[in-house]
Amino acid sequence: AGFGPYIGFQSAWGYWISAWLGNVSNAVVIFSALSFFFPVFGHGNNLPSVIGASIGVWLMHWLVLRGVRQAAFINLLATAARLAPLMVFVVVAIFAFNYDKFTLNFWGAPRPGDVGLGSVADQVRSTMIVTLWGFIGIEGASVLSARAANRADVGRATVIGFLSALTIYVLVSLLSTGVLTQKELAGLTAPSMAGVLAQLIGPWGAAVVSIGLVVSVAGAFLSWSMLSAEIPFAAAKDGAFPKWFAKENAAGSPVNALWITNALVQVFLVVTYFRESSYQFLYTIASVAILPPYVFSGAYALKLALTGETYEADPSRRTRDLVTGAVATLYGLWLCYAARLSELLMATILFAPATLIYMAARRERREKFFTPLEAVIAVVVTAAGLIAIYLRATGRLNA
Repeated sequence: AGFGPYIGFQSAWGYWISAWLGNVSNAVVIFSALSFFFPVFGHGNNLPSVIGASIGVWLMHWLVLRGVRQAAFINLLATAARLAPLMVFVVVAIFAFNYDKFTLNFWGAPRPGDVGLGSVADQVRSTMIVTLWGFIGIEGASVLSARAANRADVGRATVIGFLSALTIYVLVSLLSTGVLTQKELAGLTAPSMAGVLAQLIGPWGAAVVSIGLVVSVAGAFLSWSMLSAEIPFAAAKDGAFPKWFAKENAAGSPVNALWITNALVQVFLVVTYFRESSYQFLYTIASVAILPPYVFSGAYALKLALTGETYEADPSRRTRDLVTGAVATLYGLWLCYAARLSELLMATILFAPATLIYMAARRERREKFFTPLEAVIAVVVTAAGLIAIYLRATGRLNA
């Protein structure tokens, strides 16, 4: 509605990529945490981990096939269970908080023998993508809103979820810097919170966090399995994706969308076996992939406020929405700037094939493929993807 069908399709495609890539990274971090108890799993991307994660993927697949509501109930139980270790960490860290350690080299200025963290602006920029990763999914209630009994609950769930996550992230992040120095924190492996708690109360603290993380991320894995399948399903019902994605089974689950999504997750699980630092790589590409829907959602809100569309009944909201839309758009563009060029190029490899899917959907509806501007954008995206593949194959693109 805001920028034409091709931009809308690529936004949905980017959101879908981000969702199922995020699930691959969830699988890696689950088995990285399990390695605390079973060292055979290493860093979560060796052969035993890939096999275990693959079993997990298809178990979640089976749960979602049985019905979205049943899967959501199981996820509710996991959500309750995941809060306990977080609360233990926060309480213990508050009592152990060392203000002198917290303020030690607060601005990250280089000291003798240190490389330094760069200027404050550089530090903010370098943390933007990982911060974005932490909050991806906050808007997930809107994706599943068609299944809500009361649409007003969608807005409430989003705001409550955002404020809850924000509070937990701020507490965990700040309290940790009062327990260990920046250099010590940087040297921790995932799950890093386990390393912090182990420093405070011994190895059993790391065990508590690792168990909590496994339960937490397993719940997130189920959530994202539902969400990942819902995205192409909803897009197909709107006509952006081919009709094949809109098929439901007797339990009301998006069966075809679920199968293709988990097949992609399985393929990329195998890819993690051949790559070090799989978790960081996956969440980085997932974060970059979600930028188009975030940027264009903010830009559409700004566009509506500027043109005055939809404000006839309540013009008093227009100024507020103008500010909100402008801030959201600028923030999205800032995130694009914060992402490295190599990461943006890697993401285009996954965006380039999408044009063929888009054309298939347009052919089904007997609609024109592209406007002249959309054709230019499609060529640029495809060319960027091909260039990225060439640079990657020749070893000149590392991300």
